Amino acid sequence: METEIPAMLTARQSIRPERFTFHSSRMRMKKVVKEELAAMDAESDRCAVELSDARVDVLGYACLVAIMAMGLGYHRQSEARLRGRTQENDTNIPVVTSAGALVEGLKVMNAKKIAVVAPYMKPLTELVVNYIREEGFEVMDWRALEIPDNLDVARHDPENLPAIVQTLDLSEVDVIVLSACVQMPSLPVIAKVEAMTGKPVVTAAVATTYCMLKSLGLEAVAPGAGALLSGAY
Repeated sequence: METEIPAMLTARQSIRPERFTFHSSRMRMKKVVKEELAAMDAESDRCAVELSDARVDVLGYACLVAIMAMGLGYHRQSEARLRGRTQENDTNIPVVTSAGALVEGLKVMNAKKIAVVAPYMKPLTELVVNYIREEGFEVMDWRALEIPDNLDVARHDPENLPAIVQTLDLSEVDVIVLSACVQMPSLPVIAKVEAMTGKPVVTAAVATTYCMLKSLGLEAVAPGAGALLSGAY
């Protein structure tokens, strides 16, 4: 969230007039396990209030799996509650969760059958896959990279992703979710995977950027970020 979204919006500044500033408040997590994710999500109210003090124009909740681990469809509840926290602070700031943004992005792309790559352990990845299926998509194949430490997720080399994608059965897939996690880097290889597979690619960070731009009433475009931010949608 703190690297790829600013990278996309900064790249956008080379082709559009709008300028952006970035502000963050952090929820604590070290190991990507269900107990820590729940504790992390409980801190999101504090973060929303802190950032609303800055009178930002949109809030983005980074952790996709923290939302999905709280129950099916939870992104709707989270987004409404956190917006309520900003209203209590005399603002009314739209809230985008990466979980909700990925669902919305897939709908915008008219995805029906998808493949998913995630850094999580298998049980959490299965939880994510089931959450996405419950939103109306067929997950045809998926890979769990089983990286338990949050910092190691951030250190994962995105150049490994094309080879991982090549192990997926993409025969019936219409959209590839290259990273179902805003923490796992993927932006540098999105164009490569699209060229390699001939299929549109989206990531949690790309979808979050798309939804944040839409919330701001801006054209959802950014160079080098794949199909969803190409201007086609």
